[in-house]
Amino acid sequence: MSTFDEYAALARHLAAQQRAGEQGAAAAAERQRDLSAAVEYLDRRLVAQGQRLDHLGRTIGIASGGGPTSTAATPGGPLPGGPAPVSGPPGGRPGQPRIGWEPGTGSDGGAAAAPGRPGVGAYSQVGVGESDRALPVAVSATAAGVPAPRAGEADPATELELARRWADEADRHAQQAELLAQQPALLPTWSSRARALAVYAGAAGVGVLLLLILTVGWSLGVVGLGTLLAWMLAGLPAMALIGGWLVLGRWGRPAVGASTPPRHPVLGFLVCFLAVPLAFCGYLLLIRTMR
Repeated sequence: MSTFDEYAALARHLAAQQRAGEQGAAAAAERQRDLSAAVEYLDRRLVAQGQRLDHLGRTIGIASGGGPTSTAATPGGPLPGGPAPVSGPPGGRPGQPRIGWEPGTGSDGGAAAAPGRPGVGAYSQVGVGESDRALPVAVSATAAGVPAPRAGEADPATELELARRWADEADRHAQQAELLAQQPALLPTWSSRARALAVYAGAAGVGVLLLLILTVGWSLGVVGLGTLLAWMLAGLPAMALIGGWLVLGRWGRPAVGASTPPRHPVLGFLVCFLAVPLAFCGYLLLIRTMR
C-alpha cells in the first residue's frame, strides 16, 4: 500500500512539475512575443524618426549622412585604445581572439623574450655547483592581466524600455527643431503683422533720412522744388515699400512651412506713403517753430 501511495505521490509531483514547466514555457513564449512586438514597434518608430529628420534636413538644406562606424560595437573588432586581438593563440582554441601582449614581442615576454635589448639579457643556464635559485613566484590571474569575468547580460525588457525613453527624447527634440524651423530668422518671436510693421517702419525711416538730406539741399538751392516733391510723394515711399518687401521675402520666410511669407502690402503702403510726407510736414513745422 505504501508503494502505491509513493507511486501516486510521485505521479502527482511529476504532473505538477509538467504543469509548471508548461506554464513557464507559455510565460516565456508570451514574453518573447511581447519583446518581439516591442522591437518591431521601436524599429518602425526609429525608421519614421529617420525619415522625419531626413526631410527636415533636406528642407533646411543640410544633407544627412551616416557617421563613422564605431569599432567598439563590431563583434570581434579591436577595442578603442587597446591592443589588437590575436587570433589562433598557441595552446588555445583555434580562431578564438585573445586580447593582450603576446610573449616574444619584446613588450611583455620578460627578459628571455627580448634578446638583444639594451640592458636586458637572456636567462642564464643553471650550471653545476650553483646554489639554489629562487623559483618564479606564482601570481594571481588578475595580476597577470587576465580579464575579469564579464558581467551578466542585461535584461532585454530593460534595454527596450531605455530605447523607448531615448526615442521619446528624440521625438521631443525633433518637435522643438520643427518649431524653431517654422520661425523666420528676422524677429522670430514676433507675429507676422508686427514684423511687417517694424520692417516697413524701418524702411520708411531710411526714406525720411534721405528726404531730410533732399530738404537741406532744397534749402540751399541745390535741389529744385519739383524734384523734392517727386521724391517725397513717390520716389522715396516706393523705395521704402520695395525695400521692406524684399527684406520680408528674404529674412521673413521660415525654413519649414509657408514658401511665401506674409508681407502685408497694404500695411506697407500705408506706412511708407504716409510716413515720408508726414515727416516732411513735421520738418517744416519744426523750422517754422524755431524761427
